[in-house]
Amino acid sequence: MKIYNTYSRQLEDFQPIEPGKVKMYVCGPTVYNYIHVGNARSVVAFDLVRKYLEFRGFEVEYISNFTDVDDKIIKAAASENISTKELSERYIAAFYEDTDLLNVKRASQNPKATEFIEAMIDFIQELLDKDYAYISEGDVYFRVAKSKNYAKLANKNLADLLAGASGRTDEETNLKESPADFALWKSVKADEVSWQAPWGAGRPGWHIECSVMSTSLLGETIDIHGGGADLEFPHHTNEIAQSEAKTGQKFVNYWMHNGFVNVDGEKMSKSLGNFTTVHELLQVVDPQILRFFLATTHYRRPLNFTDDALTEAENNIKKIENAYRHLDDQAESNLSALTTFRNDFVAAMDEDFNIANGMTVFYDFVSWVNKGNGGAEVKAFFDQVLEILGIKFEIEQSLDSEIEAMIEARQLAREVRDFAKSDEIRDALKAQGIVLEDTKDGVRWHRE
Repeated sequence: MKIYNTYSRQLEDFQPIEPGKVKMYVCGPTVYNYIHVGNARSVVAFDLVRKYLEFRGFEVEYISNFTDVDDKIIKAAASENISTKELSERYIAAFYEDTDLLNVKRASQNPKATEFIEAMIDFIQELLDKDYAYISEGDVYFRVAKSKNYAKLANKNLADLLAGASGRTDEETNLKESPADFALWKSVKADEVSWQAPWGAGRPGWHIECSVMSTSLLGETIDIHGGGADLEFPHHTNEIAQSEAKTGQKFVNYWMHNGFVNVDGEKMSKSLGNFTTVHELLQVVDPQILRFFLATTHYRRPLNFTDDALTEAENNIKKIENAYRHLDDQAESNLSALTTFRNDFVAAMDEDFNIANGMTVFYDFVSWVNKGNGGAEVKAFFDQVLEILGIKFEIEQSLDSEIEAMIEARQLAREVRDFAKSDEIRDALKAQGIVLEDTKDGVRWHRE
C-alpha cells in the first residue's frame, strides 16, 4: 500500500509504527457554525480512508478533535449573548447529527480543546524551558528560527516567509522577535474566556491545541495526520515545529491533505460566503447522494459542487442499488471472476486510496452482477465496497400478499395481451411506491 505524503511530495510505501495498527489524527471543525460541504469533504474523505484501512485488516485508532475555543467562537457567542461552551456544544451536536446522516463512522475519540488546557500549559512551559518559546507582554510565542526545516510541509522556506512579512507594523507583530513567530498562548482580553497559566491568564493559540491532543492520545509519533489542503500552512506547519521541538521525535510519518470543494472555480469557504451548510442541504438532498458525491472522487483532487454533479451521483447510486437489489445470493459464485474484481479493486485503492480507479472496477463489477452473477461471496464483496463508500441500501425482503397478487395479476394480463389491464396495475403499484421493471429474466421491482 502506498500513500502520497505531502511532506515529501511523493508516494511512499505505508509502514505503520506498529504492525497491523494505525494511529490516525484528522483535524476536526471549529464549532461556531454548521459544517459546510467543503468541511464535509474532509470528514468523508478520511472516513473512507479509515474504512479502507479497516477493510485491509488494520486496527485504526482514529482521533478527530473539536476546536471549541477560538476567536470565531468568542465572536459568535458574544453576538448571541451566550457562553462559548453553549455555542460550541450546539454545533458539536449538529456535527454529529449531520455526519451520522452521511454514514460517517464515529471517531475513536473526539477530544475538545478545552478538555486539554492543563496539558497545553505544560506543553508550552516545556517549550519555554527549552528556549523554543518566549513571553511577550503576557503572550507566548514560538521561536520559528530555531525550528529545523520550518514550513517544508507547505513547500515553503523561512527566508521567503520572512521576506513576505517584511514591513509589517501591526500590534501583534511588534510583540514578536520575528514576524514569522506564532502564538502559543494569547493573554486575556476583556469579556473573553480565559484560563490561568504561570505566565498569566489567557487562552491557547489554535496550533498548540492539535499538537497536544494528538500527542496526548496517540503518542509522540503518529502514523497519519490528515486535514484539508488549506491546513498545510500555517496550522500543520506549526504543529510540526512545536511538537518536534518539545519531544525531539518525528511528529508524523504520513501527512495527507484533501483537495477543496469549489463553487464557480473558487474554494468553498465561510470567509468567501459561497458555502452551503450540510445541515440545510440535507433538507432537500438525500444524505446518500451527498455522501456518494463526496466519497467517489480521489481525496487529493478538487471537487466541483454543482447540481449536475449531485444528479450524476443520484443516477449512479440507483444503478448500483438496482444491481444489489436483484443479486441472487443463493446462486453459486464465480470465484475466479470475483477474485479478479477484488484484486483489481484492492490494487486501485492501495495506490493512495484512489477511489476513482476503484470505482471503475466497481462499476464493471456491478455490470457483471447485472448479467446474473451472484452468490454469497459476491454479495459479501458488494457489501464490503458499499461499507467503504458509506452507502447503505434498505432492501425489502418480501411484499405483502396484496401487492404480490397484483404483480401476479399483471403478469397474467400480459400473457393474454391485455395491456390496458397490465398498465392499470403497473400504475396502481407505482402509486404505492412500487416500481416494476420488465426484463428478459422476468419482473423486477423496487421501492422509489
